[in-house]
Amino acid sequence: MKFLHAADVHLDSPLDGLERYEGAPVEQLRGATRHALRNLVELAIQQRVDFVIIAGDVYDGDWRDYNTGLFFAGQMAELSRAGIPVFVIKGNHDAASQVSKALSLPDKAHVFSHNRPETVRLKELEVALHGQSYAERSVTDDLSRNYPAPVPGWFNIGVLHTSATGREGHENYAPCTIEGLRAKGYDYWALGHVHQREVLCEDPWIVFPGNIQGRHIRETGRKGCTIVTVERGTITQVLHHDLDVLRWGELVIDLTGTRDFDAALARTGQALAAHIDASDDLPWALRLRCTGITAAHAGLILKREQFVAECRARAADLSANTVWIEKVKLQTRAPAAESSRLDDRADAVGDLLRYLRDASTNESLLTDLAGDLADLNQKLPSDLNDGPEPLRLDQPATIAAMLPEVEALLTSRLLNQEAN
Repeated sequence: MKFLHAADVHLDSPLDGLERYEGAPVEQLRGATRHALRNLVELAIQQRVDFVIIAGDVYDGDWRDYNTGLFFAGQMAELSRAGIPVFVIKGNHDAASQVSKALSLPDKAHVFSHNRPETVRLKELEVALHGQSYAERSVTDDLSRNYPAPVPGWFNIGVLHTSATGREGHENYAPCTIEGLRAKGYDYWALGHVHQREVLCEDPWIVFPGNIQGRHIRETGRKGCTIVTVERGTITQVLHHDLDVLRWGELVIDLTGTRDFDAALARTGQALAAHIDASDDLPWALRLRCTGITAAHAGLILKREQFVAECRARAADLSANTVWIEKVKLQTRAPAAESSRLDDRADAVGDLLRYLRDASTNESLLTDLAGDLADLNQKLPSDLNDGPEPLRLDQPATIAAMLPEVEALLTSRLLNQEAN
């Protein structure tokens, strides 16, 4: 027996964070989740799996129109024609209260009830699947606690959308423990909700397959599903399979020792070329994070826009337009000899720089600054407060993270003025 375990399709979810610049793959991003779902269906048919499990969040929320539902129904029909049943639970994004529209699915597609846990039996395989959908977006109870006892002598699978013991970046929904899941006596737990693949336990197997397509810079690396092989009631193989059509990643580039803007750009181009050579053929959306102590620091800060554009041009040239730069983070520093000239000044400039240094570690001051900026935060354009990395000027942590960049910009301008 063989089955496919996937989760967090987030069909038609907008992929956030890639700036709209010439050559950016906007249309490719829009269709990425659909292409990944097609890959899932093709893989299930190719591998001749006996059934498919989708452990929550098929949808990203309520549909804009029926096209989202029609696409999913069409893909389920492909599986149905191949004789492959599908078992789905609803998660926090597509809970019963979140999606107002509905379409009928093929007979071989079963959506677990949100009213109570239920068991579906596949008699020919002697497999029992136990699961429960979300009724509301926020589920704070341990749903697994009420899952039924395993069917004796059968292969039992628990399907659950959960944060488990809690995962960074994910709401703490349907929390549970490994010990609690093991105590159920099931042979496999098919989890969803956490977008990074993770195996919590191998006795029994408790698996987060991750989402099938990364949607922004916080969802980096390979994305796909897990195929499980069972022989005589025992799991013999648990394998990840890639499904994504575009991958997100971060490339850290150490610019230490570069003397000027051109040298920094040349080293960045070398790092991009190395990344492209080591990568597979899949398109990438990359964030560049430039670090290190460099004499080029002032020039990079002052000509930030040009540097970003040059990086994007290099990426397009080196990759034949298959690598796009999502963002460039400049986290370089000037050599100590340069910055100390300004730190030691006994005028308003020196006072301001010392104030910025002190503020970054002064919790009381950061709280005051965040309070002063709270009104400004409410007036910011919506695109700055949406997406995976919202700009929260009313949060002390945001202010603390921004102060080094403010200091760098101020220092660079002052050093540039002195040089001229």
